[in-house]
This record gives sequence, C-alpha cells and structure tokens, in this order.
Amino acid sequence: MDFKRLYYFTVLAQTGNFTKAAEELGIAQSALSMSIQKLEKQLALKLINRAERKMSITSDGQVLLKHAQKILDNVKQAKIQLQELKGLESGTINLGTPAMIGSYYLPDTLALFKQRYPGIQINIHEAGTATLANMLLDGELDLAMIRADRHHDNIRCITLAKEQIVACVPREHEFAKCYNITLEQFCNQPLVLFREGYFLREAVSSYCQQHGINPDIRFETNLIELLKSLIRKKIGISTCLPIILTEDSELVTVPFNPPIPIHLGIGWKASHYLSQASQALVTFLQEEMDGGQG
Repeated sequence: MDFKRLYYFTVLAQTGNFTKAAEELGIAQSALSMSIQKLEKQLALKLINRAERKMSITSDGQVLLKHAQKILDNVKQAKIQLQELKGLESGTINLGTPAMIGSYYLPDTLALFKQRYPGIQINIHEAGTATLANMLLDGELDLAMIRADRHHDNIRCITLAKEQIVACVPREHEFAKCYNITLEQFCNQPLVLFREGYFLREAVSSYCQQHGINPDIRFETNLIELLKSLIRKKIGISTCLPIILTEDSELVTVPFNPPIPIHLGIGWKASHYLSQASQALVTFLQEEMDGGQG
C-alpha cells in the first residue's frame, strides 16, 4: 500500500473537502482526486461519496481511516528510531504546556536545555492540561506538561513539581488578611478566571456545579498578565499558583481550606517510542525542577 496515498486520504477525511485538503497538502486538486481514485482501485473499495453535495467518507472509508491513522503513526515512530540508529545529534520535540506553567516554570529551564543540546528544536504548543492529554493520545505532541495527580489512560507521567492552587487577590481585598478561605467564600466573589479546560479553573467549576452556585465571572482569559492586571484593578479575584506572584507587590495569595493540591508532571503516550531528544528533555526537567516520581 502506498503510504503517501494513505496520508492524502487521512487529510481529506479530516478536512472533508477536496479543495481544502489539496491546499493543506500543497498539491493540485486533480492530483489529490487521482491519488484517491488509485487508492480505491488498489483496495477495490469505494472510500468517498462524491455524488452528494457535501463529500463524505463511506463506511468502508471509515474503517480504513481508523487503521490508516495507526499505520501512519507507526511509520512515523519507525522513522524516528531508524534516524537515531544513525547517531543523529539533532531532533525535534513537540512540547505542550499550559500558559502559566510555560510562562513561569519553563523559560529558564528550556534556555539551559538549549545550551546543552543546541541541535534539538523544541516546538511549544499552548493549551489546557485536558486538551494536552488528548493531543498526546492523538499523536500531535511528543511530550506535555499535564496533571500528574490525575490518571490518564495510555499516558505515562513523571511528577516534576507539587504545588497548591491558591486565591489571588489585591492587597487591599478583605481576603488578603485571611489565613485561608473556603471555596464557597471564593465562589461568591466577582471572578476573573482562566477558561474551561485549564487546571486553575477545574476546582472552581466543579465546586459551583456541585453546590448550584452561579458564579459572577467578570472576565475569562488565558493571558496571565492581563488576568493579573484585571485583579489589580479590582475587577475580580482569581486562582493561581504562588510562583506567579513572587515579584508582585500589589497582589497576594491566600490558601484554600481545605487545600487544593496539584501535582505537575511531564507526560507522553505510553505506546509511543520516546525519542532520544525527548528522553533528554524529560531527564533535564527532572533534574532542574527536582520533582519526585509520579
């Protein structure tokens, strides 16, 4: 079976449109159409419904798509291993991280890693931990910073840091003088929060849902500096990790009672071959962040 045709078919299935698929592949639409026709002839199966106004994948095509994605993923993993057998001193890592972790935990560490391994390229992808876990499973990422205190099917994870989610309030706020506060007290305040799918939002959303609270959410943003600015302007209060306020004199952190612990870790798809470049980054992150095994 021709892997190129198989890849063309998966892109067509994902886009659902010959024109869009051809543009993404950088080939002529006629070349894509001919490639799919040859694949159908080779398999003696109809893969695409062309008679309809909107193109769709046949039931036979859906079966092929499921296997094609696995086949192409295995081919990708084989190429990585074969390249490393040649002793290449380079590599590319697709690393996923939430905004807060990427902004406050990784800059210095990644800079040091780049000094030690100048030939390794790291592509950063920002998203919430739940989304990143799915991206790992879909093969879009090699590594991702995710929650190590949550079970993830088919993902291996090593704990790098044990933190505590706290409230972030202006120094003049009534909570600023409290030893701790409850989630109930927090959820009844005007709020400025990260979007759904981010670990700093999970505890708040879960509590509100369980207790029938309709929170007063004034703003939602994943931009950390914007979030802090809105809190300083007393638009609302938020959740955060203590590290983001180490050099901020206008904002203070207040622990929750009971505490909301969170373990941050580096994860990868259990069935994937972890390249030498990725292995090097995992080891480096363990050394620099001084985490325990998760």
